[in-house]
Parts: sequence; structure tokens; C-alpha cells
Amino acid sequence: MTEHSGKDVLSSDVEIKGSIKFQKELLIDGKVEGEINSDGVLTIGENADIRGEIKTKSITVFGKVQGNITVGERCELKSKCTLQGDLKAARLIIEEGATFIGKSEVSSGMSVKAASRPEVVRHEESAKPAFAARA
Repeated sequence: MTEHSGKDVLSSDVEIKGSIKFQKELLIDGKVEGEINSDGVLTIGENADIRGEIKTKSITVFGKVQGNITVGERCELKSKCTLQGDLKAARLIIEEGATFIGKSEVSSGMSVKAASRPEVVRHEESAKPAFAARA
């Protein structure tokens, strides 16, 4: 078997019905109907049309996905992509022009909650002592 350092590619003329599992990096530019599972990095190309559940470590979407996406780390929705389905990710980037129809849940454990709540609390706490000191 020949070793290569690039991504594995399913080109635009490929159609698959069934489940896909891969280890490192995969670029899908064709049609897939079924489940995609991986601990690797998935790229959905501009010509891709995916119908099914996707569970992976990281994903970048340029094409169409109809189904739920669960990502352990980073999800990036590019400007011309379409996602119809729910999304769970630790980090989410949505470019202007992307179409996303569904619910999203972005959480990387306690760090997201800790970062969002104290900002509101700090504003309230800092306002009270400032007024109390002036009075």
C-alpha cells in the first residue's frame, strides 16, 4: 500500500449509500446517503450533498448537509454551504452567507459557561460600588 500525506478524497462523481468510517482526514465532494463516523477531520466540498448523521472530531462544510452534525472540537460553516439539521460542537464558526436551518448547541464544558456569566455579574457588581463610593 502506498503512503501519502494528503487527504483522502471522494470526488464529485462518487455516490455512496451506507456508512463511512475514516481515521485521519477525508474530503467528500460527492453524494453520500448514510452515517459518517470518525475521530478525524472531515471536509464537505462545494459539490457535496450529504444526507445523514455526521459524527467527527472536526468538520468544515462548503457544500450541502441534510442531517445532524456532532463534532468533538471545531465546526466551520463556509459562506455558500447549506446545513439542515441540528449541530453540536465545542467551537462553531459560521461565515456570512451560510445557510443553517436547525438548532445549535455550542459547549466545551465549564469554560463556556464561566466565560459568559461573569461578564454580566461584573457589570452589576462594578456599578454598585462605583455609585456607593460617590454617594
